[in-house]
Amino acid sequence: MRQHTVSIDILDKSYQVACEPEQEAELKQAASDLDDQMRAIRSTGKVIGLERVAIMAALNLSHQVLVMKSGGQPEDPLEEQLKTITSRIDEALFQLRQFEIS
Repeated sequence: MRQHTVSIDILDKSYQVACEPEQEAELKQAASDLDDQMRAIRSTGKVIGLERVAIMAALNLSHQVLVMKSGGQPEDPLEEQLKTITSRIDEALFQLRQFEIS
C-alpha cells in the first residue's frame, strides 16, 4: 500500500505524518481529539510543560479505550485502527520532543 504525508496540527504546531490514504480521515480526527484533550489539560493550569500535557492526554485517551474495551464490545477492526492511530500519535509526539530539544 502506498502512503502519503498528511499535515496535522496539535497545539498550533504542524506535523507531517505518513499514513495510508484510506486512513487519512481517521488520523485527522485522532489529531483533532488529541489537540482538544491537550488544550483542555493545558487550560486547567495544573499541568506545566508540553511533554507532561501530552502524557496526560495520552493517558486520558488510553483510559477511554480501556473503558470501551471493558464495556463488553467485541474486538473488531476498530482496535487495529486505534493501534495504528496511537502509533502515529506517538510518532508526532516524538517529533514534538525533537523540535523542543532543538
